[in-house]
Amino acid sequence: MFPNAKGSELFSVLATIDPASQAVGTTSTGWISAGNHHNLLALIQSGALGTGATLDAKLEQAQDASGTGAKDLTGKAITQLTQAASGSARQALINLRPEDLDVTNGYAFVRLSVTVGVAASLTAAQVLGVNPRFAPGDASNQAAVAQLV
Repeated sequence: MFPNAKGSELFSVLATIDPASQAVGTTSTGWISAGNHHNLLALIQSGALGTGATLDAKLEQAQDASGTGAKDLTGKAITQLTQAASGSARQALINLRPEDLDVTNGYAFVRLSVTVGVAASLTAAQVLGVNPRFAPGDASNQAAVAQLV
């Protein structure tokens, strides 16, 4: 669609769950405004899952950046990855458009939550903003983006 644009101008790294051995429990990104991009994409990555481990991920929505009225986004959760069913070293994607939010009731923010069950497991995740509405995508990268080449 934009053949002269650099890939980094077409998307933003909005939030991450950095690669780590995640203990049993839930880790979430911060709340992200959904209105600055035409689409959002959550990328969930499993590394080595612990013995018997499970991995779930979902998108949630809220009315503001502090999480007011937080609730799950219907249909925006992955099918559980399990160590027993070869769920290690896999990726899962969740697509979201801002109009998927409950905009009628003022929902405009999203976050990604990743839950590990049974045993600590290697995980990572990113939320990307795709097709920025106002500026090149790289202008909206989170502060942790160290290099753009």
